[in-house]
Amino acid sequence: MYGALWRIMPGPLWLRIILIVLFFGAVLAALVYLVFPWLNTFVNVNDVTVGK
Repeated sequence: MYGALWRIMPGPLWLRIILIVLFFGAVLAALVYLVFPWLNTFVNVNDVTVGK
């Protein structure tokens, strides 16, 4: 998958590296701001099952 992504990207090496960093940064930001808060509504972190 990464090889195919690398081959379809335009430009020289330095531009490809910048584009890959921006792409993965956008994916990470989408996870942090959209997916993880949505997932947090289903997981109650205060409901622990381990006792003293």
